[in-house]
Parts: sequence; structure tokens; C-alpha cells
Amino acid sequence: MPESWWSDSSRKSNGYFGCHAVAGHIDTWAYFEIKKVETETYYRWFKLNIFMRWFRSSHQTIVLAFDTDPGIASNFRAHLEAIDSSSLNAPYWFYSYLLKEVSRIQESAVWAIRDRVRGVEKAVIPKGRPDPNYRNMHDIARHAIHVSETLDVAVLTIKRMLVHHEALMPSLQYLDESREVHCQLQFYESFISSLRCRSASNEKRLQNEIQLAFNTVAQHDASTSVKIGLATQSDSVVMKSIAFVTLTFLPPTFVSAIFSMSFFDYGAESGWVISEKFWVYWAVAIPTTILTALAWYILRKYNVSVSPRQDEKRPLAESV
Repeated sequence: MPESWWSDSSRKSNGYFGCHAVAGHIDTWAYFEIKKVETETYYRWFKLNIFMRWFRSSHQTIVLAFDTDPGIASNFRAHLEAIDSSSLNAPYWFYSYLLKEVSRIQESAVWAIRDRVRGVEKAVIPKGRPDPNYRNMHDIARHAIHVSETLDVAVLTIKRMLVHHEALMPSLQYLDESREVHCQLQFYESFISSLRCRSASNEKRLQNEIQLAFNTVAQHDASTSVKIGLATQSDSVVMKSIAFVTLTFLPPTFVSAIFSMSFFDYGAESGWVISEKFWVYWAVAIPTTILTALAWYILRKYNVSVSPRQDEKRPLAESV
């Protein structure tokens, strides 16, 4: 095995293909990752890590599969038991079975995302304020992105596999078997590319539903704001009516308050009599009014000077 296969970067990679041909044998290695959502809260990562050595003289093949799911390993064994011996003449014969498993799992992964997207699309909008499950939709979007990523990497890996195989075929003895394998690899490349298109459609459909949910909630909130504005406008009309009535009776109230003071006296014999101390009322009322207006002006000026915008511009040392 090549040293790069054991490196930390290879273990963390999301997919690759490599080939090394010498006089006596041909070494190839490939890695695929697939993410499949099982339920709303559970998903699985399938990892297919394969190393294969094909001997030129005997056409014997050594296949090492690492971290393989038990179900996939069982399928591999079933394929190997039913294999046609003539297929062993092609050095890449095993990759047709490997890509068959990759295609099968990728298809189920794409349709699992599609089913959850369809569930979001069919959800009934409740009466009143909508309450979309944004957390669930964003989780589905995250899974859909991962599925698309694995499909992109799978397509690139198969393309590299086809390039190496095409360059290798002129040196092989049994071209018919190799051409058959090459055609199968091309088919799986086309099939997985089609799955990538469906996965992209799932992403767009889900983004459309997320945008619709945001717009529906915003539309409902806007409608509520309009109702609040109309109610406020109605209250404003009532307050204007009250203020008008108050202002209508304010002058007579002031006049009656003045004449009801003890500074005025009316008798049948003496008639109207105004006290000589009537000036005291004005001496107290006028300064009090001026002081009240001055206090209001000072408080208003202070509140304007300590505005939030100016408070944000204060240095950090002052705020601390």
C-alpha cells in the first residue's frame, strides 16, 4: 500500500482514487463516503474504503475492505460467490460491484432527503400565526448539503477511475473484458451524476420552503402591525376629541376660578369690590409659571444631550 494511504489527510478525506501499476501487479485504492438520513434525529455515515491488488500473470485479485458496513460486506460476498471467472481478466472488475453498492446507497440517501422535503411541502399551515419548525428545516438542509457533497466527490472519483482505466487498457491482454468493465463504470458515473441533479433539486425545493415560511410569518406579522396601527389611529381620534372638549371648557374654568377667589366680593349694597392685595396672586403665579417652563426646558435639553447615539460614542474607559 502507498504511504499516502495511511496518512492523516487520507483518513480525513471525503473521497479519492489512486492507481499504481508495476510489472507484476496493479494496485488501486478508492474511498467513498455516503450520508443517509434514517429518521429526523438519526443518520448514518457509510464508508467504503477499498484497496485492491490485481496480478498480471495469474489474474488473482486481493481485495481489502476497511470499516465496511456489515450489510455491504454481505453484498460483496454474494457478488464474489456468483462472479463469472472471465471477469477476473479485467483489473478493475471489482469496481463495478463497488460502484453498484455506492449507487444503491446514494440513491436511498437522496430519496430519504426527498421524502423529508416532501413532508415539509405537504405540511398544513395552521390558522392564526404560522409557527414553522425552522430547526427541522435547517437540519434537513444540512443533510442535503452533505449528500450533495458526497455525490460530487463520487462523480469526481469515478472520473479519475475512468481516466486511469482508459490509460491502462492498451497494455492489457483481455480487452473485451476491460471494455465491458469500462462501460459499466461509465454507466455508474452517469447514474450518480443524475442523482446529483436530483439532490440539487431537493436543496432548491427546501430553500423555497424555508423562504416561504419566512415570508408567511413576515406577512402575518405585517398584517398584525396594520391592525395595531388602525387601533392606534382610532385611539388618536378619541384623544383628539377629549382634548378638544377639554380646551373648550378650559377658558371658562380659568375665569370661574379667578372670580371664585376671595379677592373678589359682591354685595347687594356695595356691588363689586376687588381686594387691594389682588396683586399677590400675580406675584406668585407669574414667577411659578416661569420656573415651571424653565425646569421643563432644562430637563428636555439634558435628555436630548444624553441620547443613545452619543452614549455609544463614549470611550471604552468612560463606559467601564
